[in-house]
Amino acid sequence: MRLKSLAKKEVIDIENGTKLGVLGKADLIIEPESGKIKSLIILNQGFRKELVIDWGQITTIGEDTILLRKT
Repeated sequence: MRLKSLAKKEVIDIENGTKLGVLGKADLIIEPESGKIKSLIILNQGFRKELVIDWGQITTIGEDTILLRKT
């Protein structure tokens, strides 16, 4: 999956149903030693400057949504 394919997906916290926003501009933090994705950073979130999501919090990446458990 390419990073740009994540664009326009809605991010939802499955713990409480909160809609965290729609991905537009996003960035990744990658572990240099392993090359694995560590975090997803959602930029330009209105009143928030950025939202950092640990890759382990993501439970499902669907066609239109990304579901995560933000605990």
